[in-house]
Amino acid sequence: MIYSAQIRAARGLLGWSQNELAAAAELGVSTVKRMEASASLVQGNGANIWRLQEVLVEAGVEFIAPDANAGPGVRLLQTPK
Repeated sequence: MIYSAQIRAARGLLGWSQNELAAAAELGVSTVKRMEASASLVQGNGANIWRLQEVLVEAGVEFIAPDANAGPGVRLLQTPK
């Protein structure tokens, strides 16, 4: 699972708006907004969450899981498309 803050951070790294992310993931903007509004883990349809994460990974984002030393995060693995 991914965290809402990771989606927001990933969009920021890529310079994407919610509209651009929704279009890339073939989801409604309202769906992206709901996913980003959660306080922690993303809430919603599992297929939609997976699709959103997949699109961000394809764009060069790596999702970093929380551990004992730090919370969840993201970073760019390559130059954004």
